[in-house]
Amino acid sequence: VDDQNRFVFVGNYGGGSVAAVPINPDGSLNSKIQNIQHEGKSIMPNQEMPHVHAAVLSSDNRFLFVPDLGTDKINIYNVDVTKAKPLTPADPAFVNITAGGGPRHFIFHPNEKYAYVIHENTGAVSVYDYANGKLTEKQKISMPVTGYVGDIHGSDIHISPDGKFFYGSMRANINELGIYSIDKEGKLNYVGRQSTLGKIPRNFAIDPSGNFLLVGNQKSDEVVIFKRDNNTGMLTDTGKRILV
Repeated sequence: VDDQNRFVFVGNYGGGSVAAVPINPDGSLNSKIQNIQHEGKSIMPNQEMPHVHAAVLSSDNRFLFVPDLGTDKINIYNVDVTKAKPLTPADPAFVNITAGGGPRHFIFHPNEKYAYVIHENTGAVSVYDYANGKLTEKQKISMPVTGYVGDIHGSDIHISPDGKFFYGSMRANINELGIYSIDKEGKLNYVGRQSTLGKIPRNFAIDPSGNFLLVGNQKSDEVVIFKRDNNTGMLTDTGKRILV
C-alpha cells in the first residue's frame, strides 16, 4: 500500500501479472484495477510462464519492484498515485537474473542503499546497490551447503531491524535458515545456519524488537519461535510453538 493509501499493489503468481487496486475513502477496494500482464518464460520446469512473486515499494513510493520467478527478471515500475493507472515501466524496465534462478522475494536494507533478492531454484541471493529506481548487482552468494544436490526451494528473506544481519529460508529437504552478517557496503558474510525444526519454512518474520525470529513451517503445521542474539545473529530455540 502506498503512503497516501490510494492503491494496493499485488503480485499474482498464478496469472503472472501485477495489479494496482484503487482504495476507496472508506478503505474498500475499487474495481477499476490496472492489471499489467507479464510475458515470457525461462529454462526450468517452474518457469514455463510468468510467475510474479512479490510487489515491493521503495520507501519514497516512487518505484515498485516486482520479481518474476517465471521470466528471471526483477521488473521495475514508476509509481504515480495521482493517476488512475499509477504504474508505468521505469528506465530500465527490468533487471535480468541468471537463467534458471527464479527470483522470489525482494527486500531493501533499512538504509535503502542496498536491495536483496532470493532465487527459488538455486538458493542464491543477489545483492544490489540501489539508487533512484536503479539496481546494480554487486554480490551473489549461494546459501545451500557446499556439495548439496537436490531441490532447494529458496523461500523468504528478512533483515534484522538494526540492519546488521540477513536471514534466508530454504525448503525442500533442507529446511534451514542461512544466517549472514551485513558489512558496511551491504555485502553478505556467512555466519551460520539453523534448522527450522520443521518442514517447509515457507515464511518467517523478525519481531520489531529484533529479539525473536518466528518461522512458519508449512508442512509441520506450527510456528517455531527462536531467540535471536543481536550481537552474533545466531538463533536458539525457545521451546515455544504456535500450533496451527
